[in-house]
Amino acid sequence: MSDIRITNCHIHTLTAAHAPLYYPAPPVAAIRAWPGLLHGLRHAARLQPWEGPHEAVLQLDHFRKTGCRESQRAVFLEALRHYPASARFVVLPMDLEYCGHGPVPVGLKAQHRELYELSRDPGLGHRVIPFATLHPDRPDAVAELRRCLDEYGFRGVKIYPRLGYAPSHEILMREVYPLCVERGLPVVSHCSRGGVRHRRWTPARADAVTDPAAHVPVLRAFPELRLCLAHFGGDADWLSFLAEGLDPLDPEARRRNWVTKIADMIESGAYPNLYTDISYTVFKVPACMPLLTLFMESERLAARILFGSDFYMLRQEDLSEKAVSIRLRAALGEARFRQIAETNPETWLGER
Repeated sequence: MSDIRITNCHIHTLTAAHAPLYYPAPPVAAIRAWPGLLHGLRHAARLQPWEGPHEAVLQLDHFRKTGCRESQRAVFLEALRHYPASARFVVLPMDLEYCGHGPVPVGLKAQHRELYELSRDPGLGHRVIPFATLHPDRPDAVAELRRCLDEYGFRGVKIYPRLGYAPSHEILMREVYPLCVERGLPVVSHCSRGGVRHRRWTPARADAVTDPAAHVPVLRAFPELRLCLAHFGGDADWLSFLAEGLDPLDPEARRRNWVTKIADMIESGAYPNLYTDISYTVFKVPACMPLLTLFMESERLAARILFGSDFYMLRQEDLSEKAVSIRLRAALGEARFRQIAETNPETWLGER
């Protein structure tokens, strides 16, 4: 097996202390207080005939098991178990204080500070590539971002529009993206129909600001910005494409499916610094790997796909992250895996 320095471009190390008290629903507060409740819920959900409730409870339990770790360092150590000693990780914090799901025990500044300390850890820091995050409605959002870049040396920015803002938000367009272009910093934006959304927003409203098309104003205004649309459109759109295909009589079908929309945007050549990562999607649904292999037959598209897992937002019940990564490496072959796990990440991070 060839020596590949893997860069996982999408993991999280936040703990339960960084999550709103009532996310994703008020009963979660009770589960935090009495974790044993989840065992009963898992059993009850397993007995009913629908897959959705059981999967939701299972994911909540997995989230709890990792999120209950006492520190970001402890979560990071769990991720390291699945990767070679040379692997690096882009660590993405989350600003969940303004999404309407209740108070957050540990605020963003403290979350950023702890991530900085992890990046300076004598034994682990060389494997951490820390990004900052912001919610543009936070009064001191830009000041906190600048502090992370200037004092902590953070390497990029994460945004999450479903939390209640558009990627073309005035603060982002006026202050954040120009700063990233000036300093050569990459940006990653959540781009799938799933995930956290503002409590007062409908799924349709959240999808509207997460849609790949919602990022077009950003890409046109800042063509030099290295922007990654995370999750390559999301597992729902991948599964829809595989199971249902596209209506050949509907000219809008490709634009409605976020997988083909992102692929077409990259293939068009109109957005030369647009990237996407495979986090969550391919790790949740390994059956997507053959489709990823087909996508990578296009040299232009293959050069813009990044390896990422979304640890620990997704934890497999039957397969570990290590097992899925090995399957992916075998499916793509060494050359293609090196491209998405080493070459492309280094280019996106500005190291090449």
